[in-house]
Amino acid sequence: MVLLENDSFLTELTRLFQKCRTSGSVAITLKKYDGRTKPVPRKGHPESYEPADNKCLLRASDGKKKISTVVSTKEVIKFQMAYSNLLRAHMDGLKKKDKKSKNKKTKATQ
Repeated sequence: MVLLENDSFLTELTRLFQKCRTSGSVAITLKKYDGRTKPVPRKGHPESYEPADNKCLLRASDGKKKISTVVSTKEVIKFQMAYSNLLRAHMDGLKKKDKKSKNKKTKATQ
């Protein structure tokens, strides 16, 4: 997994979307990140750790290539605007859900 800066993450994400436009998919995950790289110790060894800054970890993968970035609190608004514009631009190939299941249920009840 490659940890990138925010701007380079968005450009690589654009490349992933373009690569998977015809076939394939891109999986994106988002979670809270406190800066730890080691697991939390067990109950026998309590260790208080307070992060100075809340952060988000974003990961994207197309099955072969994995990229990630960490967004700090100060950069969230700027990153969110760029990220939402990117998602809007590349989510035009989604398929609409068939409504046949609703029609079958209503016919069965009549």
